[in-house]
Amino acid sequence: MKKSLIAIFAGIFLISILAACGEKTEEDVVVDIKEKLEKMSGYMTDAKMTLQTGETPQEYNVEVWHKKDKYYRVHLKSDKKKEHSQMILRNDEGVFVLTPALNKSFRFESSWPENISLVYLYESLMSDILKDNEKKFKKVNDNYVFETKTNYTNKILQYQEIVLTKDLKPVSVKVMDKEKNVLVQVDFSNFKFSPKFDKDSFDLQRNMTSAMDVEPMNMDDVHFAIHYPVYEPQGTVLKEQKEVMNDQKQQVVLIYGGEKSFTLIQEKSKVLPAMSNVNEMNGSPVDLGFVVGAMTDTTLSWTYNGIDFFLASEDLSQEEMISIARSVFGTSIK
Repeated sequence: MKKSLIAIFAGIFLISILAACGEKTEEDVVVDIKEKLEKMSGYMTDAKMTLQTGETPQEYNVEVWHKKDKYYRVHLKSDKKKEHSQMILRNDEGVFVLTPALNKSFRFESSWPENISLVYLYESLMSDILKDNEKKFKKVNDNYVFETKTNYTNKILQYQEIVLTKDLKPVSVKVMDKEKNVLVQVDFSNFKFSPKFDKDSFDLQRNMTSAMDVEPMNMDDVHFAIHYPVYEPQGTVLKEQKEVMNDQKQQVVLIYGGEKSFTLIQEKSKVLPAMSNVNEMNGSPVDLGFVVGAMTDTTLSWTYNGIDFFLASEDLSQEEMISIARSVFGTSIK
């Protein structure tokens, strides 16, 4: 009896020691995440995103500003190609995508980024943790590590490892396929909860003006090469390739036949005189990893490295169109 009492008191003492040391269980951390999401007024962070989905790894710098509930400013910049950058802006007027090097700006009637997962948005990652009832949890040194299922449009990306500090700041995210190969990695830095933003931080005109400081792309330096998608839906084959002139611009048209037929058109981009007019865009902005595209039920368009791409199909799902678009990135070429 005496030994049993000693064991009980020893157990209670050990639990007290662990509590005093701040050791938290998975359930404790989940509760803290819920409280953090409710209490924070927004966040600001820098990040480096590495894509392993092309022939060689590609790195991008991402700057994210978010003010609850619907204000966003996401600046995507190529690490090597300084002229390739895009800004996604959401404010009371709508959702905008700015491409400074081409002096282009588009406005979407969209609720972006609601109902989608984005690897560089904190609240999106936390939502994935909270929703996954089969998530795995462990503590590594001073960090919390969660492995969860994903909710990305690209279904190849099935798992992710999210690393958080003890005060719940993101350290890194690794997004993996079903074999646990890392295809996307994001490393966060300078993360701040509830920062103070200027009154016009999310103002379209302010951000358009700052974007105009970027030197416009010299289209004479852009080599127009034909890009072929690596991914083709099963049973789909390239039936025809032709070059046409449209409004004095050379276009390459790739026509794919089969049960999942589609057409891919590509041409050199055009630099507009000034970023003064905002063009209305049908559809919704969609994250292609390396760039933001515009998607409707039957089309997907995007611009990368001075080339405009337009994908159209009555047979493909939106997920299939995104997979094809992503696979064009980093391919060649003629």
